[in-house]
Amino acid sequence: MLASALLLLSFSFANPAASDAPLETFENIAKAADQAREADRLSDAAALYSKAVRLRPSWTEGWWWLGSILYEQDRFSEAEAPFRRFIALSPKPAPAYAFLALCEYETQDYSSALHHFELWAKGGSPGTDALLDVAGYHWALLLTRVERFNEALLLLAAKAQKLGVTPALAEAMGLASLRMAYLPEDYPQERREAVWLAGMAAFYCLKSDFPRSDDSAERLLQHYGQEPNVHYFRGTLLRFQQRLDPAAEEFQKELQISPAHAPALTEWAVSRVEADRPAEALAPARRAVELDAQSPRAHYILGRALLETGSYQESAHELEIAKALAPESSRIRFVLSNAYKRLGRQEDFKRERAAFLALREKDNVLAPLDDKLKSSRETGRH
Repeated sequence: MLASALLLLSFSFANPAASDAPLETFENIAKAADQAREADRLSDAAALYSKAVRLRPSWTEGWWWLGSILYEQDRFSEAEAPFRRFIALSPKPAPAYAFLALCEYETQDYSSALHHFELWAKGGSPGTDALLDVAGYHWALLLTRVERFNEALLLLAAKAQKLGVTPALAEAMGLASLRMAYLPEDYPQERREAVWLAGMAAFYCLKSDFPRSDDSAERLLQHYGQEPNVHYFRGTLLRFQQRLDPAAEEFQKELQISPAHAPALTEWAVSRVEADRPAEALAPARRAVELDAQSPRAHYILGRALLETGSYQESAHELEIAKALAPESSRIRFVLSNAYKRLGRQEDFKRERAAFLALREKDNVLAPLDDKLKSSRETGRH
């Protein structure tokens, strides 16, 4: 079960606040609860912690251990309330957000789980290695479910780099790579081979084992090449390898199957800009923006293509839209600063360049994994 994969965290807590209950009674129960937990008598410990926090609702440590023990016993629905109380009382609740999210995942409260994973990340994603692995994996599954595929792949790639490929990771990477908005337990079983092949191709590409990646990708194309997103995925792998013209051909093949595939249009445009042929990027980038006006990446690549073809004012306009949609993207800020520089807008140039310097160390969830890995090289070209 999920709980068996985790090591519970240890924390330092403030002294308990005063209680209306007699101090000796509370202290005796709390001491007995700690002794039962340390002796691995978890059912007894849970009952004692439950009694103790009823006597002293402000006892932060008691709520933590009660939630942790219930989680350890796979009593996920019961563990949610103690973790919520811990979050409400603790000055540093971030780890509990991850455990609460994992409980909510198990009880299929997926929207709340996604929200709490994000609060955990905003708090710095603290926890043991085991918590980071399990929480990051399940967070990625939920991102895939809500069609945030690039973010899911970034999380899964980090896990694969650390742990190597596992059946669970390969399946999760395959779902995100083929843009299938399912959890692993929910997607059509007839797609299992396609998902597996895509996951293995993504993993080997990530490891720069391109012959094995190409072998899985070619098998995927041979058997499933008429299905949506397969040629798109193959194109992204080729872009990773800097095989830009073959990548562009795959994106065009995807558009023959799915004419309104905005990501394929966007990545086709990206491949043209990266091949130093920005004029060829303008038409697909404009079409991508028409199809998905809320895509910061589509506005970004159109702005970049316009910049490199000399349309500075229009470039700045598109990049400003991209910035509004993805204000934490250092990449957008960098190219926008260059557009302002070309327009002679020195104060705007200085502001955006300063923002770029402040943001460049942060993870850029806008970009696919290959862009993230190549970001330092790209920023040196502009």
